[in-house]
Amino acid sequence: MEKILDLTMLSDIFPTGFHGCVQAGVKPGSSVYIAGAGPVGLAAAHGAQLLGASVVIVGDLVEERLAQARSFGCETIDVSKGEPGEQIAELIGSPWVDSAVDAVGFEARGHGEGASEEAPATVLNSLMELAGPAGKIGIPGLYVTGDPGAAEEAAQVGSLSIRIGLGWSKSHQFGTGQAPVMRYHRGLMDAILNDKAKVADAVNATVITLDEAPKGYADFDKGAARKFVLDPHGDLKSRGIAGAAA
Repeated sequence: MEKILDLTMLSDIFPTGFHGCVQAGVKPGSSVYIAGAGPVGLAAAHGAQLLGASVVIVGDLVEERLAQARSFGCETIDVSKGEPGEQIAELIGSPWVDSAVDAVGFEARGHGEGASEEAPATVLNSLMELAGPAGKIGIPGLYVTGDPGAAEEAAQVGSLSIRIGLGWSKSHQFGTGQAPVMRYHRGLMDAILNDKAKVADAVNATVITLDEAPKGYADFDKGAARKFVLDPHGDLKSRGIAGAAA
């Protein structure tokens, strides 16, 4: 029970983020860029560390989320302040990384001055710029067959303007789709039970009651740097398990 919050993350975000890193070919010594510091992005960042990455860089628009990424050893960039490549170069001396992970999906926004506007293909195109020659890109972020509310007509039917020629010219490999979470469950569970993975800390797991759920959803929608865990019967509270401070 003392590891129940870590184990709860096996239901979705930990294997999903980890799968994105596997797709991106993260290995010991890799430089990795994670686009998005929501729960899946933070779980991916922790997964990259577990796989032996030498540096994990996380990009987002929300400072609270970036601070959370820094809390467990990641470097961060604020994409509202400009293109990721320039900021990455300042950190590691090169605008290219070995592996890149899209943990944002179709709800992406632009960079720099366009950060407040919806731009569904922004992350995919930027990752092709950021991944070096023969680099790999993992895409656990959600893309849909249709988005009626999209700002672009093409995106409303799931079509994006992707610079596939850039990816082709740099010999990139892409991996996408729903994560096969059961493939990773045993290994990640054992990593948790043997104190090799602290994913609940990484994603700032926070226990809330069922009555607090509406506020939890609202806070998440605003970009809160937390992964909320519902405790409908008060079992966790009765054991003194609360996760992050409320």
